[in-house]
Amino acid sequence: MSDAAAETKTFHGGPGSGPKIAEPTHEPEPSQTRTPAEEARTLVEGSKAGALASLSDDGTPWSSVVTFGATAAGEPVLVVSSMAEHGRNLAREAKASISIAEPVEDGADPLDRARITLAGHVVVPEGAEADAALEAHAKHFPFARSYAKYDDFTIYVLKVDRVRWVGGFARMASVEAEDYAAATPDPTGPGAAYARRHLNEDHADSLLLWARTFGGYADAAVATCESIDRYGVDLKVTTPRGDAPVRVGFLEPVTEPGGLRGATVALAKAARER
Repeated sequence: MSDAAAETKTFHGGPGSGPKIAEPTHEPEPSQTRTPAEEARTLVEGSKAGALASLSDDGTPWSSVVTFGATAAGEPVLVVSSMAEHGRNLAREAKASISIAEPVEDGADPLDRARITLAGHVVVPEGAEADAALEAHAKHFPFARSYAKYDDFTIYVLKVDRVRWVGGFARMASVEAEDYAAATPDPTGPGAAYARRHLNEDHADSLLLWARTFGGYADAAVATCESIDRYGVDLKVTTPRGDAPVRVGFLEPVTEPGGLRGATVALAKAARER
């Protein structure tokens, strides 16, 4: 690259390179968010497949799409055959990692959605641990119980040593293995996508009211729900001054899988009273 080109090139994340974000008109209410460890555990709990990275005998990094279940500590459980190259790789070299990504809707940017990488080493469980691991996998794929009986299939548990979470653009963190294992998956995860669509399609007025009151944007003209979790909702707000991301917390964290409806109703009532 020439010196002239280097001087004029704009780098991602440089000063002034991002879009202008409208400032709040008043102080927003404090809100809680999921920790990176909770984000990672929730993504694993709600996923069934990922990209496994193993090492071939010549040292080549080998990526394979695999299915998995997860133990109570969030450890991916694989049931793989030695007929597959990654199965032979794991039998020879225990080091491995798996990447898991949030499903992407039509038109969405995959790089603006959550994904994680879990790195560590695989072990072959025995006894009661093997039974529990197989059941964790069979929760999603019942036929694995039959596969596990064949001589060429092996049950592996990925013991997680490192976690890297990316929540989208400019949202990322490394997570200690102990924090990952101790975190609790969000119970609202399975119903979050439906709840988000329902709010956007049928309750745009409530979203706008939340943004104008608890969110700190009194001049908000439009508000859409970008995501929802046990602690609250992430909104995208449009104002005459520009757009802005807004976090609005629930009055109380949701503790049950079906608790999002009650939490949003209570938030709407509180906003109207405000």
